[in-house]
Parts: sequence; C-alpha cells; structure tokens
Amino acid sequence: MAHTQTALNTAAVNTKVAKKKERLRLLKQMRQDYQLYLIVLLPVAWLILFQYVPMYGLQLAFKNFRILEGIWGSPWIGLKHFEKFFMSYQFVKVLKNTIVISLYELIAGFPLPIILALALNATLRTRFKQTVQFITYMPFFISTVVMVGMILQFLNPRIGIVNIGLGLFGVEPINFMGNPDWFKSIYVWSGIWQSMGWGTIIYLAALSGISQEVHEAATIDGASRFQRILHVDLPGIMPTIVTLLILNVGTIMGIGFEKIYLMQNPLNISSSEVISTYVYSVSLASSAPDYAYATAIGLFNSVVNMILLLIVNQIAKKVGDTSLW
Repeated sequence: MAHTQTALNTAAVNTKVAKKKERLRLLKQMRQDYQLYLIVLLPVAWLILFQYVPMYGLQLAFKNFRILEGIWGSPWIGLKHFEKFFMSYQFVKVLKNTIVISLYELIAGFPLPIILALALNATLRTRFKQTVQFITYMPFFISTVVMVGMILQFLNPRIGIVNIGLGLFGVEPINFMGNPDWFKSIYVWSGIWQSMGWGTIIYLAALSGISQEVHEAATIDGASRFQRILHVDLPGIMPTIVTLLILNVGTIMGIGFEKIYLMQNPLNISSSEVISTYVYSVSLASSAPDYAYATAIGLFNSVVNMILLLIVNQIAKKVGDTSLW
C-alpha cells in the first residue's frame, strides 16, 4: 500500500514538473516569436471587442428596454418581440425579399467565378490572361457609394447611358430604379460584375495546387483541354467549391446593408426592403426607435443563418466528405 502511494506521489510530482517545463518552453517560444504574437493581438482584440462584447446586448431581444433603467435593469418580457415580428404585416415581405435576393445572388453569382477561374487557368496566352484578370479584378476596389452612384447615373431615365442606348432602337426611357420588378436583377448583377473577378483568386490558387503530372498523364491518354478541365481541374477544386458554398449558404439571410439601402427609394421599397434595412428603419432611422424589437429581428436573422450553416455543413459531410468541421 505504501509502495502504491509513493508511486502515485512520484507520478504527481513528475506531472507537475512536466507542466512547468511546458510552460517555460511556451514562454521562451513567445519571447523568441513575440513579433508574431503582436501581429495576432490586433485582430484578436478586434474580434473580442466587436464580435463577442456586443453579445451582451442580445438580452435586449427578451426585454422591454427602458433607457433610464439600462439593459440589465429593464424587465424581461420573453418572446413578445419575436411574436410581434412574426405577426407584423412586414414579416412576409422582408423575409421573402431577403430570401429571394440571396438565392438569386447565390444561383447566379456562385458558379461564375469558378467558370472564369477554369477558363483563365486553361488559357495559354499569358498576356491575355493578365489583361482579363486586371479588368475583372478592378471593379472590386470601387467603394459601395461610388458603385451605387454609377448605377444611378447609368440607369437615369433622361441622361443614363443605358436609356440613351435603348433610345437608339426606339425603346422608350425606362425608370429602372423606380420599378420594383427591376430592383433585384440590378442589385444582383451589379454585385456579380463587381466581385466576380476577385472571387476567382481562391479558385486560381486551388488550381495552382493541382499536380501538372496529372495533366501530362491525361494529355498522353488523349484527353482534350475541355476533358482535362472536367476530369482533372474541377475535381481538384471541388473541396474548395463545397467549402465556399457552405459559407455562402450560411450567410443567405445576411444581405449587406450599405448597397441595398443606398439603392432603395420609395418607388422600389416593396422589392428592396430586407431584414437588415428593416432593422435600421425600426431603430436608428425611426422617430420612436425600438431597439429591443430591432435586436430581436437581428437575432432571428442570425439564428436562421446558423441553422442553415449547420444543415448544409452536415449534408456536405455525408455526401462528399468535405465540411467545415
């Protein structure tokens, strides 16, 4: 018995010594590579400050917020804000617009960077490839405000270049931004034009990791360039495609606020009001702001995004063995 106790004590001492050595080793490594830790410190601080600290305010979604009593002192009211949103006449409209625009953007915009990357990777003309890359990348660096300004100018019923071009064919001027039926297409395709070239960067990086020996073997076997794209390049970047598809589906309810708000006007509001702009209109832009109600709507939006992300990730794991975790 005494021998067993002595062995246990020795093991405990050895464990403590090993942990101490590990801590000393880690501290030594941190002193040697302190520049790397300093570089990481800023984004980690940003993540904590702007992503985790604001979670404290999520309790507003379940409270009757009173400014004088503060967030913590306001009384709990349960799910009443969610019930109010679900019963609101705006619920169906903003949810439908959000889902339709997101799906439209996903279906139309997701395949195009893949196709462009495969085409650029297959071309043998270096100068042509560089020119196309430059032309397609440049719109990404245009700010949202400038982009919306360009859209409004190009589609202006009187002086817009689009209506001037249509007038040459005898077509009457069209008020594109005043017609709700045009809003979704204008929003989606202008976004595709702006981001398509930049989106090819990830796929080109994935294509560069495919071994050239595989292409050489396929060429020797008589495969054409198109066949090599289908049977070598596309399967080679499929894990990247699936990963990005999961991430895109996970943000299907998270349409960016800035661009859609700047394109919005009273004439197209029936087609352009989405969850993000509705949250703004009932909080900061309202004469009687209801921050608790807006928080509940935002929380609902985030929860739906999380559920979609989990579902698509699980499906991808079962079907193709590729997933985020």
